[in-house]
Amino acid sequence: MCTSLTHRLGVRAITAAFGSGSPCQVVPRMGNNGRVTRSTSARAPRLDQVCAAAVEVARDAVTEVGPADVGDHLQVVAEGDRLVTHYFECRLAGYRGWRWAVTVARAPRSRTVTVCETVLLPGPGALLAPGWLPWQERLKPGDLGPGDLLPSPPDDDRLQPGYLLSDDPAVEEVSWELGLGRARVMSREGRGEAAQRWYDGDRGPTAPIAAAAPVAARCGTCGFYLPLAGALRQSFGACGNLYAPDDGQVVSADHGCGAHSEILVEAPETPVEELPTVYDDSAVEAVPVSGAAGSVEVAEVTEPNGQP
Repeated sequence: MCTSLTHRLGVRAITAAFGSGSPCQVVPRMGNNGRVTRSTSARAPRLDQVCAAAVEVARDAVTEVGPADVGDHLQVVAEGDRLVTHYFECRLAGYRGWRWAVTVARAPRSRTVTVCETVLLPGPGALLAPGWLPWQERLKPGDLGPGDLLPSPPDDDRLQPGYLLSDDPAVEEVSWELGLGRARVMSREGRGEAAQRWYDGDRGPTAPIAAAAPVAARCGTCGFYLPLAGALRQSFGACGNLYAPDDGQVVSADHGCGAHSEILVEAPETPVEELPTVYDDSAVEAVPVSGAAGSVEVAEVTEPNGQP
């Protein structure tokens, strides 16, 4: 590199630039180059008056609908040099808040405005459809109905081949050998997700019905509690109480309700108030009855035919 500089510039030029020393040993000082360096910023486009005045040209360019579906002119925005976009109100049914956008332009030194494109765009207050999601992400618990099919993908993390050993004794009893048991069983990750979902749901310890139940009325000590098999046995079981709101559902051991088998309702002893005595029939006073004048004796009463 030093030989190339000496060959091109000459000894005098190098000496004048770097001093009397060797050009390979002298490092030039870098000065402040702030005067020659300027920050570049994008210039905002100016609104072209010819294109901005072409409101009717832009309105007539909306040919997808009838003239009645194109409303008032809302605004005009400069997109670039001699390039603007006109916005019109959309009066189509079901498109409240949407706007017709028509972009027009003109050539330099020309007074003729041409239409570039026409499109229907949502405005700030437009009603938009929710973002698209794959069906796997849209599916929610309870969406599967009678006759619906929900296949599990081959790479589902919640499942693993049945012939693989797992840490669940109940699974290994029937699926330790190839060809026996189920083709796939729940993996540790799948069981953990299910347990966390059940525990945080409506049949966990924080459910409103569990919070309102007595402290001792926990499912783990209830006679109607049917523990699950395998690794989930320690924390979950099924409710078998016909009158409980969770009958036939998986509940956590620390869930609870008012239908616990050991709840005994003791009737409080309420004193009975004695009513005041209205009459006393313990003593009977005999009152003689005498026949009044004109009365008929019982023996003298006869039937019309003369029979007594």
